[in-house]
Amino acid sequence: MMADETAPENPAAQPAQTGGQPKVTQRIIAQYIRDMSFENALAQKGLAGDLQPEIAVQVNLDARKRGQDNQYEIITKLNITSKSKGSGQVLFVLEIEYSGIFIVEGVPEAQLHPYLMIECPRITFPFLRRIVSDVTRDGGFPPLNLDMIDFLALYRNEIARRVQAQGGQADTGATPAQPQKLDS
Repeated sequence: MMADETAPENPAAQPAQTGGQPKVTQRIIAQYIRDMSFENALAQKGLAGDLQPEIAVQVNLDARKRGQDNQYEIITKLNITSKSKGSGQVLFVLEIEYSGIFIVEGVPEAQLHPYLMIECPRITFPFLRRIVSDVTRDGGFPPLNLDMIDFLALYRNEIARRVQAQGGQADTGATPAQPQKLDS
C-alpha cells in the first residue's frame, strides 16, 4: 500500500483533513550556516602516536518564531569532537549551527512544537551532514559521514528529561514564539 509506505512517523506531521481542518503545508524558504568553527588540533600541536579517532557528537535544536505569520527558524547545532583513542588528545573540534527558515501552516497549536522540532530538522539534516563531511575532509581528515539522527527519539528523550526534572509535571514548552532547545 502506497499510503502506508509514505506515512510520516510523527502524528504531528500527518495532515488534518477531517472535520474541515486546514491541510498542513510546509515550505522551506532558506537554509544557511549561522555559525561554524573548525579547529584542527592535530595540525596546530603536531600530535604524534596512536591517532585512532573516537568521535563524540552533541546535538541541540532551537526553534524561534519569526516576525512574519507562520514563519519559523529552526537551528540544528552540532558539537563534534574527535579524540585519539589511545591518548585522549583532541584531534579536531567542529561546532556548527545550521538554520532553516520554514513557513508552516495548518498544524494545530498543540502539535506545532513537536512538528517544528522533529519534521523541520529532518528536512535540513542531509544538507548539514554534507557540510560536516566536506569540512572534515577539507580540514585534513577523512570525511565524517554522520549517521542519520532520529529527531523523534531526540524529542521524546528531551520531553522525558524535562518531566523528570520538574518532578513529573508535563510541560513541553509548546510555544515556539520563545526559543526552544533540545539537547542530546
